[in-house]
Amino acid sequence: MPPRCPLTPGAGFFLLLSLLAGLASAAPEPVPEAELASAPSPRRIQAVHAAAQRDGWAPQAAVLRSAALRAYERDRPAAAEGWLNLYRWAALLALPERECATRWVAAVQAAGAGHANLPARLEVSGRPLADRVGRDLQLALLQNAALSAEFFSLLSPLDYAPRVLAILDELHRADPAHFRSHPSLALALAVVHDVPPPPDWPHGQAGPGLLPRAWPAPATAFAWWIRQDQIGRSYHRLARLPADELRFVVDAVAPFPELEWAQGAVNLPLADWSRAYAMVRYRQDRVSANRLDWPGATYRLADILASGGICADQAYFATEAGKARGVPTLLFRGPGQDGRHAWFGFLDANRSWQLDAGRPPDQRLVTGRARDPQTWLELSDHELRFLTERFRALPAWRQASVHHAFAAEYLAGGDARAAGRAARRAVTLERRHEPAWETLLAAAERTVPDAKSREALLREAALAFARYPDLEVRYARRVAASLRARGETSAAD
Repeated sequence: MPPRCPLTPGAGFFLLLSLLAGLASAAPEPVPEAELASAPSPRRIQAVHAAAQRDGWAPQAAVLRSAALRAYERDRPAAAEGWLNLYRWAALLALPERECATRWVAAVQAAGAGHANLPARLEVSGRPLADRVGRDLQLALLQNAALSAEFFSLLSPLDYAPRVLAILDELHRADPAHFRSHPSLALALAVVHDVPPPPDWPHGQAGPGLLPRAWPAPATAFAWWIRQDQIGRSYHRLARLPADELRFVVDAVAPFPELEWAQGAVNLPLADWSRAYAMVRYRQDRVSANRLDWPGATYRLADILASGGICADQAYFATEAGKARGVPTLLFRGPGQDGRHAWFGFLDANRSWQLDAGRPPDQRLVTGRARDPQTWLELSDHELRFLTERFRALPAWRQASVHHAFAAEYLAGGDARAAGRAARRAVTLERRHEPAWETLLAAAERTVPDAKSREALLREAALAFARYPDLEVRYARRVAASLRARGETSAAD
């Protein structure tokens, strides 16, 4: 996953806010100091919402940003987070849709995340994103502190925000009660279903037309998953899983009737879910004949179970059957002794990721690659390790993320020294907070003229990730590049 973006506006957006604020009928008053000792009250949230309906969201954003920074600078991080998220909603809802689309296209191109199923043309207007969200949902989002924190920690520059908000609005309008009981499920659907899946999702050995490679209507999908949770067919309680894990449930590509068939056909407890892979008979004859693509006219789960398949089919069958049971699953591809191999991972009953189901023990030296259904980028080695270690669920990560959010906000506003201080607090709380290290290094580029001091910071980051070789090497290479740039060739080598 790319570093999570808190959707902090850049300098150009602050100019837009100022312009819109000047045109508003009445500039909001600054938040009184006494209110900053705690998170925004329900009364304050309702007042902000009412003012935004009258004057627009941009004037509210400017005042709320000031309140968030003042609360943070008075060392009230818990209260400051509430003000920050209220500001983030105002800034996001004020953002013109056309500008948001431009940013998204640039992010997709920069990340190399484009694929053939993305729309060739976006129908956008100059209206603010608030027009995508009904007033009832706007107020519900502002009032739900937990969902706000989850939304802004999860949202990526590769999420198409107009569609994300439109899906959330559709789900809220269709079923407000279940939106309240399953907000993380709604969020997972929104960030996965905002763009269509690639033409080779979830693997490329099932040809065009064999899989839909298109998402169902969001409200239909939401209702189906809710129903599975209600009638006890989900091995995990979907209301208790975060959106970060539910992404690997709602990315099911098999139609719902097939998923319901799988619920009856795969009669395995969650503790033994790895056995779902071997339920599909391995077709050595296809491998011997080099017939690696599916030879049948249809690619239903029942077809795979009846006919047998190769490793890609086994992994697809096991992952889709797991998703049918509300189990987050990942399909992996990677080197094996006899060429390419496919296997799968799943979230077990202890909420721990098992990432080697269907993979022979003697073939586990090379990390496999899975695809993130939110961004359509490959998950890196360290991201897979992060999944298994689950430290992002710990309080230290949450606290560090608050400090990093302010660091990113300061950096976007041009205060690199304040950004560096906030980022340092973040990495002190949680050494493995990669986005905070990147913000700390970016702040140092603006405030630390001494290359040796910046190299020391890079070495410190490399040491923090000594257990994650791909990250450690990434920072070490940056040290070497800096050494070489100042003529220290031997040290660089």
